[in-house]
Amino acid sequence: MFPAENIRDWRTMNVVDPEGSKIGTLESVYVDTTTDQPFFAAVTTGIIGRHKLTFVPLTGATVSPDHVRVAVSKDLAKNAPSIDTDGELTAEQEPDVFAHYSLPYTPGVRRLARR
Repeated sequence: MFPAENIRDWRTMNVVDPEGSKIGTLESVYVDTTTDQPFFAAVTTGIIGRHKLTFVPLTGATVSPDHVRVAVSKDLAKNAPSIDTDGELTAEQEPDVFAHYSLPYTPGVRRLARR
């Protein structure tokens, strides 16, 4: 993983898949509440006037000067759970985000916090 000190600097960076296809623009980072390490990116996706925030895991991601490269495909990310651009991920929605990417989730414990 990469250091979490500069996650605010990642805002507005392009998020790309392993092949270099643009998924969207990084809006915010959600950290794991147990480790305080970046865990998911909230990525602005969609077309003008119909944007949404899609959750993309940061496990295996790399940061370069102009983009964040994630380890999941654009196709997998585009079908991931999302929220309105002015919304917030609720505790009830968290399990769906983890399940979409086949990531382990412990019920009853809030795992993600927005940074």
